[in-house]
Amino acid sequence: MMEKQTNPNIQKSEERLKIIEKIKQYEKEGKFDQDVEDDPPTITLTPEKVDYLNEKLTSKAKNRFANRIGERFLNEIIENKQLIVKEIRGLENMEGLESGALITCNHFNPFDSFAVEEAFRNAKLNKKQKLFIVLREGNYTNFPGFYGFLFRNCNTLPLSSNKRTMVKFMEAADIILQRGDFILIFPEQSMWWNYKKPKPLKIGAYKIAARNNVPILPIFITMEDSNVMGEDGFYVQEYTVNIGKPIFPDENLTEKENLEIMKEKNAKVWKEIYEDFYKKPLEYTTITVSYTHLRAHETAANL
Repeated sequence: MMEKQTNPNIQKSEERLKIIEKIKQYEKEGKFDQDVEDDPPTITLTPEKVDYLNEKLTSKAKNRFANRIGERFLNEIIENKQLIVKEIRGLENMEGLESGALITCNHFNPFDSFAVEEAFRNAKLNKKQKLFIVLREGNYTNFPGFYGFLFRNCNTLPLSSNKRTMVKFMEAADIILQRGDFILIFPEQSMWWNYKKPKPLKIGAYKIAARNNVPILPIFITMEDSNVMGEDGFYVQEYTVNIGKPIFPDENLTEKENLEIMKEKNAKVWKEIYEDFYKKPLEYTTITVSYTHLRAHETAANL
């Protein structure tokens, strides 16, 4: 193993340290679905402001350009070791899918979706299928600069607080899955920086999969320190992308029964991956609340 980089001039980011403390506090309080970082203010996304399927000529052009730029950006951050994918386990579970699928993944870093995209590329699915990523509303409507451009144009499906827009979102998701493409969604809802444990799952992802009769492909990314020191004074994490076996809906069950069962199976897969990789039981500091009973925090309307 290579010796870790050290630089006495790089101090640990005060902002990162505050985020770590906030995560500890939120875990104790059971606020698993709340973000710990300050996101840009959310501007409501109305139906006329989004073209989910890139049907307009301008949308198609921006989408092609954004995808080329995004591909180049992914290669650069891998080369510069800003993103380190150490290993992809269970790639055969992704390669073997013959239909569209809804990918679920834990959310702990702005670059975690790129790790899933790297797995998608390794499975060579990008040659014939597309991967769409579900975004929070504010990331689409009000995120500045380069990342904002990618968020708005690079095969993304933004959520919205507007009901009419969400009708369009659901219609687009149905079409995407039925034509055999993939959708990546973060069912925990919140992003906690470098948080290693799985958080409770919202029901929306499983509702979309059940209504379209497509499988859930559960991915849980585990991490460990690399030998590369980041600008924030913390070691860049090496990711192991763990791809579980697809969770198929049961044709003998109702849609409601399927979505609940698929969600529980997903939670079980994530828990098993966590405990196998880190070699310790999954435990939380939340007072009197266990992982299997955290459904009390869930809201069916949220994704």
